[in-house]
Amino acid sequence: MLSQLIVSVLDFLPHNGPIFETNEVVQSNRAVVEATTSILARRDSIRNTINLLSITFFLKDGDPISIGRAVAQTMATHKVEMAEFTIMTERDATQCVDDNIASYGKHFILFFDACRDTFSGLTRLHLENLRFGESDITNILILCKLLKDLRLFNCDSGDMTTLQVDHSQISVLGIVDCLFSKVILNWLPKLTRMTFEGWIAYHYPLSVCYAPLLEAFNLTNTGLSWHEMIELSKFLHGTSVRDLKLGLKVKRSGFNQSA
Repeated sequence: MLSQLIVSVLDFLPHNGPIFETNEVVQSNRAVVEATTSILARRDSIRNTINLLSITFFLKDGDPISIGRAVAQTMATHKVEMAEFTIMTERDATQCVDDNIASYGKHFILFFDACRDTFSGLTRLHLENLRFGESDITNILILCKLLKDLRLFNCDSGDMTTLQVDHSQISVLGIVDCLFSKVILNWLPKLTRMTFEGWIAYHYPLSVCYAPLLEAFNLTNTGLSWHEMIELSKFLHGTSVRDLKLGLKVKRSGFNQSA
């Protein structure tokens, strides 16, 4: 009869760190699969609504597909108001090289293609350390029509590509340490909060075309000598920002200092 079901792989790990032992990842992920499938299989589909279904797991082997299929079956037979996936990788961003994020990206798309019914019902999706194909993010946004919260950390689509975002429901968007040459918010009529942190482009890395409800904006970057001076009016043109948080840094002698 629980209305909120929150299952996290972090609760099954013996420790936290930048790299996990393979056996720890396997065992913890399997525990998430078993817990998720066991709990969902015993739900009363008639009387009890699931207000929140939140699952955090590693992108490892076939475990995500097992979780995705269990969630899809639940969505088909229960009322689920909010469904969230936080998908982790074995290595954190500091330990990932190009081969790692390319491999993780391919693995994620296999998972996405195998569980499209699940993704179509998600309201929140947090991803890290993934390299997408040219049209992958667009396809994800098209399928995930109910998505309200999207966060990308250390993700890209290859060298110097542009990320264009169009979505009717997203209200919270986070893009952190992602190697896109530019992010264009084409059409986000319900976007109210955004975090944009860490970019590599020498020109203006963000363009807001249509986000009229954007009122809270968190902007953070490490300023390099070849970056252009930032004019906030160009970032925030056409928005309703009331809460502006700036975290600008300068890089000197191999370390960062707050400016």
